[in-house]
Amino acid sequence: MTNDHQMLALLLFSVFVAVTLGITTWVSRNRRGSAEEFYAGGRLFSPLENGFAIAGDYMSAASFLGISGLIALFGYDGMLYSVGFLVAWLVVLLLVAELVRNCGRFTLADVVAARMAERPVRIAAGTSSVTVSVLYLVAQMVGAGSLVALLLGGTSEAARSWTVIGVGALMVIYVSLGGMRATTWIQIVKAVLLMAGTIALTVLVLLRFHGDFNELLATAAERSGHGRDFLAPGLRYGGEWTARLDFISLGLALVLGTAGLPHILSRFYTVPTARAARRSVVWSIGLIGGFYLMTIVLGFGAAAIIGPDAVRASNAAGNTAVPLLALDLGGGAGSTGGTVLFAIVAAIAFATILAVVAGITLASSASVAHDLYASLRRRGARAKPYSEVTVARIAAAGIGVAAIGLGLLARDLNVAFLVGLAFAVAASANLPVLLYSLFWRNFTTRGAVWSVYGGLVPAVLLVVFSPVVSGSPEALFPGVDFHVFPLQNPGLVSIPLGFLAGWIGTVTSSEPPDAAKHAETEVRALTGAGAV
Repeated sequence: MTNDHQMLALLLFSVFVAVTLGITTWVSRNRRGSAEEFYAGGRLFSPLENGFAIAGDYMSAASFLGISGLIALFGYDGMLYSVGFLVAWLVVLLLVAELVRNCGRFTLADVVAARMAERPVRIAAGTSSVTVSVLYLVAQMVGAGSLVALLLGGTSEAARSWTVIGVGALMVIYVSLGGMRATTWIQIVKAVLLMAGTIALTVLVLLRFHGDFNELLATAAERSGHGRDFLAPGLRYGGEWTARLDFISLGLALVLGTAGLPHILSRFYTVPTARAARRSVVWSIGLIGGFYLMTIVLGFGAAAIIGPDAVRASNAAGNTAVPLLALDLGGGAGSTGGTVLFAIVAAIAFATILAVVAGITLASSASVAHDLYASLRRRGARAKPYSEVTVARIAAAGIGVAAIGLGLLARDLNVAFLVGLAFAVAASANLPVLLYSLFWRNFTTRGAVWSVYGGLVPAVLLVVFSPVVSGSPEALFPGVDFHVFPLQNPGLVSIPLGFLAGWIGTVTSSEPPDAAKHAETEVRALTGAGAV
């Protein structure tokens, strides 16, 4: 990229960082320092505000960079990510949002522990939540590295690495100083910027083809080198039986995983009532639905205007398709319009990454402090006031370091693909225990613990021994081959195992189910009576 691109984009990066740090500083001066303030922002946000924040939390680098890139490279099969991410919200709306808001306080473990022995359940749920969050964070780090590599001409690996480190440092600052209130406002600002930028790019793409979507698709198919096959199923998930099973596995993970994501569940606690939580989800579905429809236009637009070969040459995983599209739509390399539009899109993508990593880091640090620390602390020991919040701030730094290290390791993988792995782990470990706790009268503590570990351990092990880590040119360790599991996404196997382990743990448990606690939880979930 030219010096003009670099200077303007870096200037816009700096403006967004300065604004968000200003929000964080302002909030840190006005906070009360309580756990409710740090974890849930005092539960003072309206459904509209929280809906925008949920959308800002969910529309990540995987959505803006990764999905558009996959569509540009694989056509119809890349579009499946958009469909899966959107359909998942129906599960959240119908089964989870109101009940979680009524039953919990800050984390997923609060819901499960309401009718179980707290210590083992909190340790299991906290461990799972941190694992999912770190996997999700890695995808955002990879997106940040790809973006800045493009900005600097793709030649400086050192700059790419320092970008990942810088994003990690900023997210720790946001969470440690501002907590949920600052994180929420950062996500709202980011959601507005992202929607505005996406709408502008979509309009420009459609204008390039005179509003004729059929012409756009025909041009994309022609430039893809695959002809009509580009617009039909099977380019990525067709052919061999493993590819077809991978498609089913991915679909299960995307549709079921959202309801188990810790940073999404924690957003329901920032509103005052369950009704407000449901209205938040309705607002977010409208925003997210519109956004994913536009990513389809951007993905096929990149294929038609830039061409899959040029996208792949810039970034093998396709993560830079949208910035390259913006450069061309603005007038091409060297033009003032191209420079400005490229810089704006790059800055919006960077803002997207910063906002999402802040939300994920906050949710995972809350799990460490509220679930793991509170459970492992010596029984009978009196906690000092706000000690949980202090532990959460320290945990944010530790999680940031872990995410930076893994982000540097996985920098050549597609960000949407990485998020698919996080969704698979969430659907395997968190969703079964959540649904069992809410709807199964006879569920026991052993069932809860077995359900979490019975989904978490297989999911992680299957990823480790899959082609994602070794045995293929695109793997984390391409020079070695120890993969034994043929699928890239473990959801098809690990999700049923999570449900099965919960059922086996319950039916083999000697602990009788607590009918009174279940009745209390059911009334609270459905009516809100006694909710925090």
